[in-house]
Amino acid sequence: MPRYRNGLPQLTGTVFLTDGGLETWLVFLEKVDLPYFAAFPLVENEAGRERLSGYFKTYLQTARERGVGFILDTPTWRANADWGDRLGYSAPVLASINRQSVAMAVALRDAFDSKRSPVVINGVLGPRGDGYRADARMDEAEAEHYHRAQIESFCATEADMVSAITMTYSAEAIGITRAAKDYGFPVVISFTVEVDGRLPSWETLAEAIEGVDAATSGAPAYYMVNCAHPIHLGDLPIIDAPWRDRVRGLRANASVLSHAELDAATELDPGDPAELGRQYRTLRGQMPRLSVLGGCCGTDHRHIAAICEACVPS
Repeated sequence: MPRYRNGLPQLTGTVFLTDGGLETWLVFLEKVDLPYFAAFPLVENEAGRERLSGYFKTYLQTARERGVGFILDTPTWRANADWGDRLGYSAPVLASINRQSVAMAVALRDAFDSKRSPVVINGVLGPRGDGYRADARMDEAEAEHYHRAQIESFCATEADMVSAITMTYSAEAIGITRAAKDYGFPVVISFTVEVDGRLPSWETLAEAIEGVDAATSGAPAYYMVNCAHPIHLGDLPIIDAPWRDRVRGLRANASVLSHAELDAATELDPGDPAELGRQYRTLRGQMPRLSVLGGCCGTDHRHIAAICEACVPS
């Protein structure tokens, strides 16, 4: 049975960590070939599962040592129909991989979960299209239908929640939210922004968050921003508006480069972990509800440890 589906502990406002940039870690540091940046095929074999488990254990250990919670993601960002089809996976096989991904997470949760450091299992969904562009869009109804299969695959598992990561426009987020609500899942929406603080769709964060809330009666448990550096958040840290309080999480890139520059990069830009930690600390001073702290492209356990060091009192 899911442990936290009916009451997410991160909603109390205590600090929860996430991992860093799984796919960039695999490609650039571990030299693993990931066609279409898809990590989910690693779940299919023992060696892949061991690699993924070893990756997450480093972060889980940090959370346990610092006495904070941890959001444990499934490696299923690309495990939807279109990306699966590109990689030769049928719908039944994708559903099985999503379930296996949760089973792998359950084993890790059972080893690390405690009252002092709860571990929440998060079924991850990614965009139908590219995570950096919003050039092929669905309407809300199409998005709800499209993502329903992956959300359904998590239902009979021990996943506590689902998250839509790297959302580039609000209509897709609305569809995902409605589908998750139908299946009884707490859902988190994480938008990505360009260097000007706007989504790739040109929507502002205010427009996107207010739009999703209005269309779903405020169904998301909270919102996040990911795959952007803290300096790309625009007015978010200082603006005075009710929608800003809906943003509880940040998974920043290590690099200050734009999405286009990162897409073209042949080497990893790890940035400065200590500086990133200080930037998170400043943001938490400006945004008291910001409590889910993690990384995205280019970050690894060093960055998460630095963020924790900067933001969590010893």
